[in-house]
Amino acid sequence: MNHKKNIIKTLEHLGVFLGQFTSVEPKKSKEALHNDLFFDGFKQQLKLAQEYNGWFTKANLIFAIQQWYNLLQKKILEQWLSAYKLPVQHPKKVAIIMAGNIPLVGFHDFISALVSGHNIVIKQSSNDKHLLPYLVSYVQHLAPNLKGKIKFTNNKLEDFDAVIATGSNNTARYFEAYFKDYPAIVRKNRNSVAILTGKESKEQLTGLAEDIFRYYGLGCRSVSKLFVPKDYDFDGFFNAIYEWHPIMNSAKYANNYDYNKAVYLMSEFNLLENGFLMLKEDPHYGSPIATLFYEFYENLETLKERLKNDNKYIQCIVSEGLLTKEIPFGHTQCPSLGDYADNVDTVDFLLKI
Repeated sequence: MNHKKNIIKTLEHLGVFLGQFTSVEPKKSKEALHNDLFFDGFKQQLKLAQEYNGWFTKANLIFAIQQWYNLLQKKILEQWLSAYKLPVQHPKKVAIIMAGNIPLVGFHDFISALVSGHNIVIKQSSNDKHLLPYLVSYVQHLAPNLKGKIKFTNNKLEDFDAVIATGSNNTARYFEAYFKDYPAIVRKNRNSVAILTGKESKEQLTGLAEDIFRYYGLGCRSVSKLFVPKDYDFDGFFNAIYEWHPIMNSAKYANNYDYNKAVYLMSEFNLLENGFLMLKEDPHYGSPIATLFYEFYENLETLKERLKNDNKYIQCIVSEGLLTKEIPFGHTQCPSLGDYADNVDTVDFLLKI
């Protein structure tokens, strides 16, 4: 069996395994392989991930796993990889430095390196350290030929040929200096925005709430800013997002809400708020937790040109019928395998190093 077929089969089996954990109470499937060895262990890893990181609630863990279950399907994998000539002829060692803002945030980089045929060394964030090593053990049990090709480290990275590093703007400066002599993808902070016209349906605005609140707004695909027309009436928006009010049951979220509200009030900023989300008029893209920035626009074409010029700060744009590469309302957290972060084709990069 060739590499591509073997990897697709392995990832397909991984998807079946993950599918057992897409409900509040995991349910064993007869289609999943090696449950006797791995099912209970992964339940424990999910529990540990939730206990260790307060942002990794059961709902958000289930959501993240559901997205990967949806993607690790044979036809979807085949379509994704059909554009590439796999594997590389001369495997190298690829270092992957992962963020930890949302569950399994580095998983796409991992499977991109896996399908390319390279050897992989992974340096995880301490905020998301439980799930991936266990899933790698499962993958290596499915495909013993992958043993020895995937390693994890907590130490300083040494002896590698290329790197994929994801972090903040501050860490990116360090990455760019440290890895300047290597082929590298270095990702910085990005945020997502939504353009509203005032004609959106309640269903669309409810979908937008998912884009805003999922993962508590911590992902680069989380909408952190709205662009709205002059004299926009926010009542419809607030009504549509109200179903997310239980988010205040999270102590971490509520603490951020209270803190940021106090700061804004002391600074005498004008706020719109509904008890669990503050709207602040602000020209920046990255808003704090429990805050959504907004800005008025007068001309859509002028706004489009601005967003085009600010492309390096923006991950996704949510709108309806305004842009070629827009994301539908409610879908920012459901990227396809071909939706590469920062629009940089990770697999293509890995095949050319």
